[in-house]
Amino acid sequence: MAGPGPVSRRRSRTVGPVDVNDLVEHVVAGSRPHIARALTLVESSRPVDRERTRTMLRLLAPHTGKAVRVGISGVPGAGKSTFIDAMGCRLVDEYHHKVAVLAIDPSSANTGGSILGDRTRMGALAEREDAFVRPSPSGGSLGGVARATREAIVVMEAAGYDVVLVETVGVGQSEVAVAGMVDTFLLLSVAGTGDQLQGIKKGVLELADIVAVNKADGDNAPNAREAARNLRQAMRMMSSSTEEDSRKIPVLTCSAVSGEGLDDVWKAVQDHRSWLVDNGSLESRRTLQQHEWMWSIVRNRIMDSLDGDPEVQQRAQQACAALDAGESDALDASEQVLRTFASRVPEFGWSEPADPRK
Repeated sequence: MAGPGPVSRRRSRTVGPVDVNDLVEHVVAGSRPHIARALTLVESSRPVDRERTRTMLRLLAPHTGKAVRVGISGVPGAGKSTFIDAMGCRLVDEYHHKVAVLAIDPSSANTGGSILGDRTRMGALAEREDAFVRPSPSGGSLGGVARATREAIVVMEAAGYDVVLVETVGVGQSEVAVAGMVDTFLLLSVAGTGDQLQGIKKGVLELADIVAVNKADGDNAPNAREAARNLRQAMRMMSSSTEEDSRKIPVLTCSAVSGEGLDDVWKAVQDHRSWLVDNGSLESRRTLQQHEWMWSIVRNRIMDSLDGDPEVQQRAQQACAALDAGESDALDASEQVLRTFASRVPEFGWSEPADPRK
């Protein structure tokens, strides 16, 4: 039996007729139904919706760039969603921020939709008028995570949300993708797992701007403090910088249940942002994010075209059938698909300007 084409299709939510200019106007005005529709649009992989998304993002761009972007990851059982729920409520109620949460969910194999249900797991925050919780299906693709989440950040900033929290799936390389689109990367850990560093990959620790040991309450508080000491030692051993003005990664303890330590964590986020601004790193980090986004767009447009063109798909199916029959090998089959793709490139319209009326 012939195998699948070069790229498996990711199911998209259906987006009806869109007046992009009207949608942009209402998003900037903070209309929640229009924000939801804009997020559905950026999650769609339909070619017509991708063109509308690009036009929308261009129009939204002047209204973006001022929000505090925080990526949040953690070991299994660290309580990421509970922490975000508690921290988000605190930011809204006491600090008077508008908080957006983009929670990257693993996707259902049957529907392509998110399966963790973050509006349920962050029920208290989701009820706040100045908060917006959006579970976004990863589509089983790291590229899908990067594209949809970057674009969703633009939408939420343009809508006036001045704090954007991005929760990672917590598996594979999603942390790397998210760290490349936020200002501050917060790693949550937890005590009581035996080896306090268990489950924390060195690569993830190296990404962290702040580390917080959650569930530091009750009888577990001493264990949390011990875990924090171990993590501080680990961070010192990993540091290779000898510069006197190098920043030390803060390792804190907190409890999403009691609220203790949450203010310290937020102060660490603010201190990190001030450090980035003072030494010019924030501007350079945002510029680097634009570079990464550019290449992400290039790769995704190529893959979308490769996946969506019927002639390429037909050639891919023929090549797979030849492989199954032993009449070809991977080298020849790939050449056939690539030559067909190359012949179709002029039809993809990459050089055509987007129609702002779409």
